[in-house]
Amino acid sequence: MNNTFNINRFGLLLKRQWLDFGKIYLISLVVLLGIVVGFYTYSIPSPLKDNNFDYDGNLDMRFRYPLFLILGFVFISIVASSYFNILGQKSRAILELMTPASVFEKFLAGVVYTSVISLFSYLLIFYLTDLAFVKYLNGHLDAFKGLLPNNAIVKPVETITHQVFNDEGYRKYCSYFFAFPFLITSIFLLGSVYFNRFHYIKTALSVMVFIGLASYLVVKLSIWLMEGKVASHHHFRKEDKDWILLLILLVTSIITLIMWTITYIRLKEKEV
Repeated sequence: MNNTFNINRFGLLLKRQWLDFGKIYLISLVVLLGIVVGFYTYSIPSPLKDNNFDYDGNLDMRFRYPLFLILGFVFISIVASSYFNILGQKSRAILELMTPASVFEKFLAGVVYTSVISLFSYLLIFYLTDLAFVKYLNGHLDAFKGLLPNNAIVKPVETITHQVFNDEGYRKYCSYFFAFPFLITSIFLLGSVYFNRFHYIKTALSVMVFIGLASYLVVKLSIWLMEGKVASHHHFRKEDKDWILLLILLVTSIITLIMWTITYIRLKEKEV
């Protein structure tokens, strides 16, 4: 039997991890659903409200985008940060480390739960909630008649996924930022292994400090490089923007793989 990876042993490990992690995870999904429904209920257009329309005369559903990004970041980061937090409790950590599975299988199970299942669950809950409210609004468009200037027709609302996947610009930019959710989960998964207590807070503070230092160095380097030089106007061509976006995708993917590698090494050190 392969000591590094065995599909049957890995399947049993996933089932065992679900017994410990699954209950907390399901509760977090219920809380997530309540938050999304609450925001939609409060923010969707209503004939009783003012300012129901955006600048294009469509029912204003722009709140969905910051909600999707901010809530998504919070949810997947909390799930990732709580996965290996048991290793910070000595009595329970010994039992966890003695689980009959290889370090690679334990690490891979963590990636599956925090990067695949959590992300899929979030997208599914957000999509179903958005679909339900969009269908409700489209079924009650008559209530908004007469609220637009010149009695203009109120257009049906589209789901956020329909707008993204049917717009070439959205699809293109989303493809370049594909690795960002995995980067976030990889960072907080590493924090759950590295820190013994207050995993989420310490990881978040570490990320903030790193971003602050990196931003400071970039600004200082830019000032040093541009000092004494004559400014000239340069317009980015479409090809330049594509290369920049491709570079962002490559950098985030590489950093994600590095974070996963460090997590695996740290987990191996814990077991030793």
